[in-house]
Amino acid sequence: MKSKTALVSGITGQDGSYLAELLLEKEYQVIGLHRRSSTNSFERIMGIMGHPKFHLHEFDLCDSSSVYNSIDHYQPEEFYNLAAQSHVATSFNQPSFTFDVNTQGVVNILEAIKNYSPNTKLYQAGTSEMFGRNYSKDKNGVKYQDETTQFLPQSPYGVSKLASHRMLQIYREAYGIFASNGILFNHESPRRGSYFVTQKIVLWIKDFFQWCRKNNITPVEVKSDDENLVFKDLSYPKLRLGNLKAKRDWGHARDYVKAMYLMLQQNESDDYVISSDTTNSIEDFLSIAFNHVGIKDYSDYIYIDPKFYRPAEVDYLCGKSTKAREKLGWKPLMSLNDLVVDMLNE
Repeated sequence: MKSKTALVSGITGQDGSYLAELLLEKEYQVIGLHRRSSTNSFERIMGIMGHPKFHLHEFDLCDSSSVYNSIDHYQPEEFYNLAAQSHVATSFNQPSFTFDVNTQGVVNILEAIKNYSPNTKLYQAGTSEMFGRNYSKDKNGVKYQDETTQFLPQSPYGVSKLASHRMLQIYREAYGIFASNGILFNHESPRRGSYFVTQKIVLWIKDFFQWCRKNNITPVEVKSDDENLVFKDLSYPKLRLGNLKAKRDWGHARDYVKAMYLMLQQNESDDYVISSDTTNSIEDFLSIAFNHVGIKDYSDYIYIDPKFYRPAEVDYLCGKSTKAREKLGWKPLMSLNDLVVDMLNE
C-alpha cells in the first residue's frame, strides 16, 4: 500500500521535529517545509535527516506562489501547519509580521488546498492565548477553558491566531475542506526555544551549575546581592523573570503532537482543546526545577525585572480537553514534574 504524504511546516521547531518523528514511525513520507534563512538551525531534526522517507523543501508561508506550488506538487494527504511567529512579546513589537505569518500565511494554505488539492486534510496549530483573560466555570466554580469558552485574546499573537482559527472554520463550512484547529495549551520539552520562560529557567539552572563546577563552588554557598549572586570575588547574574503569579496549563510536546495526528485520522474535521487540564504558576515550575537540583528556596536566585512583564497579561489558563479525550481517544502521559525533569536531564 502506498504510504501517505504529509507536509509539515515549522519542521525545525519543537513541534515539527516531534511530529515528523511520529509520522515517520507510521511509515509516512514526510516533507519538512522550511524557510530559507542564513540562521536556519536543523539541530532538532538531525536525528531524522538521513531517513529515506524524510525530505526538506524550501517554503515561504508568506509567499502565496511558494505555498501554491508546494501543495500542488506534492498533493499531500495531510498538511500540518506548525509554522508561526509564536512569541507573545515579539507580537507586540512586530504585529504586522505576526499577522503576515500567522493569518495571511494560513489563508495562503487554505486557498492552495481549495484550488489545487481539495482532498488534503489540514491541521492548524492554534493556541490557548486566544482565550486571553476569559474562562468558563463549572458548577463548583472551577475555572477552565474549552471549545465553548468565548475567545478574548490579549495580544497581537492571540488575535492573529484567532483570525486563522476562524478562517479554517469558514473554509470548512463554505468549501467542504477538511480543516481541524488544535487549540493547544502550553507544551514544552527539551527542544523548546530558549526565549520561552520554561526553557529560560531550565537553561539558567544548567548554566549556573556549570559555572559553579568550573569555579569549585557549591551552589548553596553563593550569596544574594541585588541583581547578582556572589561568592568571594566572583559574581553570576540572577535569573531575570517577570510575573511569577501567571498560571499556565503545561504539557509535554511529545504528547501533544499525537493529538495533532489523531485529529487528521477522523472522518470529519473539528476543533479540539489539547491540554493537561491542570494549572500551575511559574512559581510552581520554579519550585519543581530548583528542588530537582537540590535548592529548596529559589527566591535568592531570581530577580524580578519589570521589562519581562507583558503589556497585557494573561493571568490564568487551564484547559478542559474532555472532547479530545472522548472523540480522539487522546490523553497526556507526562505530568508537569515529568516534564521539568525531562528538560533538566536532557
